[in-house]
Amino acid sequence: MSDIHLLESVTTFLQHSHGHYINGVPVLGQENEAFSVVNPASGEVIAAVNQGGEHEVNQAMQAASDAFHGAWAQTSPMERGNCLNRLADLLQKNSEELAQLESLCSGKPIQLSRMLDVGASADYLRYFAGWSTKITGETLNVSLPSFKGEKYSAFTRREPIGVVVGIIPWNFSIMIAIWKLGAALACGCTIVLKPSEYTPLTLLRVAELAKEAGIPDGVINIVNGLGARVGTSLINHPQCAKVTFTGSVPTGISVGKLALEQGMKRTTLELGGKNAAAFLADMTVEKIVDGILEAGYAYQGQICAAAERFYIPSVHMDAVLALLSERLAAMKIGSPLDESTEVGPLANEKHYKKILSMFETARKEGNEIVYGGYALEGPGFFVAPTVIKANSVKDTLMNEETFGPIGTFLSYDDEEELITMMNATPFGLSASLWTNDMSKAMRMTPCIKAGMLWINMHTFLDPAVPFGGIKSSGVGREFGSAFIEHYTELKSVMMRY
Repeated sequence: MSDIHLLESVTTFLQHSHGHYINGVPVLGQENEAFSVVNPASGEVIAAVNQGGEHEVNQAMQAASDAFHGAWAQTSPMERGNCLNRLADLLQKNSEELAQLESLCSGKPIQLSRMLDVGASADYLRYFAGWSTKITGETLNVSLPSFKGEKYSAFTRREPIGVVVGIIPWNFSIMIAIWKLGAALACGCTIVLKPSEYTPLTLLRVAELAKEAGIPDGVINIVNGLGARVGTSLINHPQCAKVTFTGSVPTGISVGKLALEQGMKRTTLELGGKNAAAFLADMTVEKIVDGILEAGYAYQGQICAAAERFYIPSVHMDAVLALLSERLAAMKIGSPLDESTEVGPLANEKHYKKILSMFETARKEGNEIVYGGYALEGPGFFVAPTVIKANSVKDTLMNEETFGPIGTFLSYDDEEELITMMNATPFGLSASLWTNDMSKAMRMTPCIKAGMLWINMHTFLDPAVPFGGIKSSGVGREFGSAFIEHYTELKSVMMRY
């Protein structure tokens, strides 16, 4: 097959002058500096975006603050939900345009952009919309003694925290932004988003659709630019009440420290990890390989919850690696705009170079590269999906996050040893356990230290199920009802009568 035909609206949008979205209108900003957006499948520049600075940060934060205290504060919970539902409708109506923009910027196969970045985003918006009318406090029976016949009562209120700063990674630029703005808006907050400099375009289009959906000006704002410059300025801003960040552990630690130093600002940090997938001996070789492909190789492994460490029973290891290599060799690697593509490019050159360095690290440490481990010839940032057999839990690729199409494998013989190996990491975002013995799975579940544990599945998320990490993988939770705690302040009220 060949590439799909780009919509006229997509080519027109790419030709626009791009900058920021502040107080309901696109603005180029006052900075003279711009950065390039590169198509990772070709290495070609497809757009330029103006760099943001202090002026744009101040404008966006002021617009968000004005909307928080003004138009959005006067918008009823029901209408807030209606706004989110209308935005979901518009995401679906413009789904192909958004999916094409996303694939052009990120290298994500078009089918995945359609299904997740756009389709799932609409579903998440509808979920958050439903919560907008269900954020409640409670009445409390207090036990203060009465001295002169007076009585006491108490209740709690959930109040929106204020202006939220959302810092978005490059791997799911629409969907993760929707998680953050949906949660913020449902709770009555307003938001300023900073997309990744690698994937800044689709979110600018989403902001235009938000205005069309009737979301008041200033409720959603976007400032583009480098993280060290724009992100820091947003967190430092006195009108920032909360930061929600998705990205690497080192950057997340810096974000968390800065937020605390700037007035104990609230944070939600989703920081990735070194996720484990463990297969018990009752699984067939074919089922194990199916699970490995699901857990570790979708979107070239560029998913924060994807598995990177794989634990295989010794009795199955050789057969699993042989069949996995065969399955990977049969996958079509190519343009993300080709609907038959299964493996696209890595998202940007910096990440491409990191993955190549990981291959070299594996070789230097004497790991066996069973399949892959090389860059593909030609334009773009393509590497072969890779299978590496490690020597021990101490190997670099068993400890450092790769965030790429690299599965690193260790065998085991004892299930107690397996639990120890799975937990031998400073991270704790996700893990999966694969077995036909559900009794054994339930007994092992409390022993596995991760914020999200899948059984006989991996990387699937649902808006009703809280998601987030423990240990170095983060602070706070997305989704479920858990998000409400992170976007509201709890106020206690006591009265005497």
